[in-house]
Amino acid sequence: MRPFGLRARLVLAFLLVAAVGCGTTAALTYRAARNAVLEQTQDTAVTAFRQQVETLTVRLPVEPERLRGELLRIAKHGKPHPWRVYAEYGTLRVSSTDRPDSTVLTSELRTRAHALGATHSSFQRVVKGGEPYLTVAVPALFPEGGGYPAARPTGLVLYAVMDLGTEEANIEAMVLAARDGAVPALAVALIPALLAARGVLRPVRELRLAARSMGRGRLDTRIHAKGSDELADLARTFNASAAQLERSVAELRRAETRARRFASDVSHELRTPLAGMLAVTELLDEDAAALDPDTGRAVRLISAETVKLAALVEDLMEISRFDARAAELHTDEVDVAEAVRKTLQNRRWTEPETDVEASGSADVVTELPDGLRARLDPRRFDVVVANLVGNALRHGGAPVTVRVYEDRGRLVTEVADRGPGIPEDVLPHVFDRFYKGDPARTRSSGSGLGLAITQENVRLHGGEVVAANRPGGGAVFTVRIPL
Repeated sequence: MRPFGLRARLVLAFLLVAAVGCGTTAALTYRAARNAVLEQTQDTAVTAFRQQVETLTVRLPVEPERLRGELLRIAKHGKPHPWRVYAEYGTLRVSSTDRPDSTVLTSELRTRAHALGATHSSFQRVVKGGEPYLTVAVPALFPEGGGYPAARPTGLVLYAVMDLGTEEANIEAMVLAARDGAVPALAVALIPALLAARGVLRPVRELRLAARSMGRGRLDTRIHAKGSDELADLARTFNASAAQLERSVAELRRAETRARRFASDVSHELRTPLAGMLAVTELLDEDAAALDPDTGRAVRLISAETVKLAALVEDLMEISRFDARAAELHTDEVDVAEAVRKTLQNRRWTEPETDVEASGSADVVTELPDGLRARLDPRRFDVVVANLVGNALRHGGAPVTVRVYEDRGRLVTEVADRGPGIPEDVLPHVFDRFYKGDPARTRSSGSGLGLAITQENVRLHGGEVVAANRPGGGAVFTVRIPL
């Protein structure tokens, strides 16, 4: 489970809902139970105290000792818990305890009890020193009769003070029980949370695996869609998109196959007539000097264009073999310096007797260490070097430097020129087929496939070729092939 993944967020959301539900239920239950407990205790105490006060016979003037005896009697009948009973009559203070007055009784309760014409009991819950108490005030009344239509207060007020510690302890026990019950409830809620998250994430996981499978080329991948919810709709949409993509890719592949076959077939069919044309143009070239100037120029133009066409056909056939995966590598252990010299000499870019130190003014300068051997396909390595040097001579500036060395188990071949370099927007496309850095240049001496063929040959060796600009000016192509 990822810390911030969808599964974790779903489980946390589920547990949060469960926690809020447990907390809300516990709070409402606690409130209702607390009110019920306190109200029951309060009603019992107030009713019982009022009944005891009603049995009191008041005789005026009040006799303190007799009143104390009555208070002790009332205190014995306290329920649901023992009472401490106090009486006030004017300045007289009497109680069932050893102290005539109580600090628990508030002035607010006394004011209500001594209010003019007060005949009803009053009560108040008080917290004193961290302890909860119930205080009840009941005025003593003269009985009905004697010419008065209703009972009237005598001026004597009795107070009962009852400790509510037991009720608070019970309430605390309920809170602890609710808290202790919430933890197992959340633990139990984790199980349906995981099951719900699993049910939600299963289609997402299948979609991820299907997308990964399609990314690897398996376009026939589909998701089993069931149900009618949003995730099922997403799966059906994915399947429909995958089917459409499979059809489109299949059509593109068929079109690409037809195009490659067409290029290969056309190139193959052109080789035979081109061979005859080349033979004829060679003969015409020999006699071009004897012809009139206009005809001679036309003959030489036809000869040059025929040679270009032959080179283009050969490059097309070569690139077609790469596209068809038919290109093969025939490696042999070769002397790299000797192979590079032979390539340059065959193209007449250097003379056989040219010395490295004496070639500073030549079009091609070489830095070839002796004794460096590598396992290469000689023909394909020849094509790589020839294409890079030819490209540097056509589009760069002389002198072109060919440097070969070993670096960390790889053969490195660098071809650098002194030209203007390659524009930054052209660098990413230099190995693309038929790409021209200058759109205005519609014709060139090359086929437009040389660098693409170079890249394919290097890849066939398990290496890489990159193009860059030198800090001092000019372009440099670097080929790295495992030794």
